[in-house]
Amino acid sequence: MVHHDVAALQRRLAEFAAARDWQPYHTPKNLAAALSVEASELLEIFQWLTPEQAERVMEDPESAHRVADEVADVLAYLLQFCEVLGVDPLVALAAKIDRNEVRFPARRRDGGDAGEGAGGGAGEAETGDRHSSE
Repeated sequence: MVHHDVAALQRRLAEFAAARDWQPYHTPKNLAAALSVEASELLEIFQWLTPEQAERVMEDPESAHRVADEVADVLAYLLQFCEVLGVDPLVALAAKIDRNEVRFPARRRDGGDAGEGAGGGAGEAETGDRHSSE
């Protein structure tokens, strides 16, 4: 398997777009819209699957290929969006993880929050599972 770094992939995407004179269309709004469309196409693969079927989606070569293609499309548009706006996606992600580690303390094995009793606040009122993208 060939591994690429983010900057190299962004350069390839920029060169691909430049060779086709697509840069005028690669505005932040258009790239954000394209990213949303591609994310929806990824979701569409899973739309009517049961949780069990969704967990096995990569076992079927045809659906695995579709998933991989949509993941590539989502990542391509995200990387182009970041390039146009000057956002380093890895720096942005690391900063978001840092903030979420503070916002959503790890739970202790007994089910309580590791940060309980350390000042309380809005976090106590929140319920439900939280995910890293919040």
